[in-house]
Amino acid sequence: MPREDLVQLEGQVSDATGGGNYRVTLDNGVTILAKLCGQMKRFKIRVIVGDRVTVGVSPYDLSHGLIVHRHNPGSPGASPPQTR
Repeated sequence: MPREDLVQLEGQVSDATGGGNYRVTLDNGVTILAKLCGQMKRFKIRVIVGDRVTVGVSPYDLSHGLIVHRHNPGSPGASPPQTR
């Protein structure tokens, strides 16, 4: 399926599992399994737990997604850094 046909959803990375897969908690509270898209691998963009990301989700399978964008921490719309 072409990337243009994917549903774009915002979320936050909650867990980094093995093999380049990530658990992403979407803004609506649903947790999905997502992996990096090819361009993010090509340009070596790193995603860590706590990052805000845009996930492309197929309308046919809503449990898996493709991370297509990592938001900058200082940009508008990104969540403030969490303190512990």
